[in-house]
Amino acid sequence: MAMSDTLKAISDPVRRQILNLLKSESKPAGEIAAQFALTPATVSYHLKLLKQAGLISERREKNFIYYDLNASVFEEVLNWIYSLGIGGDSDDKK
Repeated sequence: MAMSDTLKAISDPVRRQILNLLKSESKPAGEIAAQFALTPATVSYHLKLLKQAGLISERREKNFIYYDLNASVFEEVLNWIYSLGIGGDSDDKK
């Protein structure tokens, strides 16, 4: 997944709230949707974009779809940010 797609996905406040909901445990789509004053179709759209960006994964259990956070993508983003020299040793200290 391209870094620009990942950054675009996390730029939306609703998608960030969804990620925050998933940071402690997997949740079914219905439980996620219940947290928002949005139509189920709108929440489904946000989940689709997060999945396309690789930020979440889905798994089916019986009649439910559960969503999980994919921490490895966040590690890639942080590594990229650190590679820019933000917060670390940089040439500006010379």
